[in-house]
Amino acid sequence: MSTHTESHDHPDDGAPHSTLKGYMLGFFLAIFLTAVPFWLVMGKVIPNAQTLAVIVLVFAAVQIVVHMIYFLHMNAHSEGGWNMLALMFTAILVVITLSGSIWVMYHLNSNMMPGMSHDMTEQQAKSLP
Repeated sequence: MSTHTESHDHPDDGAPHSTLKGYMLGFFLAIFLTAVPFWLVMGKVIPNAQTLAVIVLVFAAVQIVVHMIYFLHMNAHSEGGWNMLALMFTAILVVITLSGSIWVMYHLNSNMMPGMSHDMTEQQAKSLP
């Protein structure tokens, strides 16, 4: 008969283990990275819309990185480097999503402005016999 003397501790697999301090730091960074752009937009602190959009996008990208580091525990060393590949894939998706969103919003803004309906009415009137 063998006795059970093995430790129930889990081996260190190289993945970072977070503490309450790490989670709270990530939480407060996420709140800060949400509140500042909200204040910038709602308070009309920056009158230039293009500059404001770039600032909000930068805050969004930084917030994604904060979530990946503090909540998903991703870094370049854990899990044999696979997290670095996931980080690069996420970065590519973020760039595509953010640039595509700006492109779509820009074209919606330029094509759906109230002045455009006036221009279309004049064009339609000219084309009528």
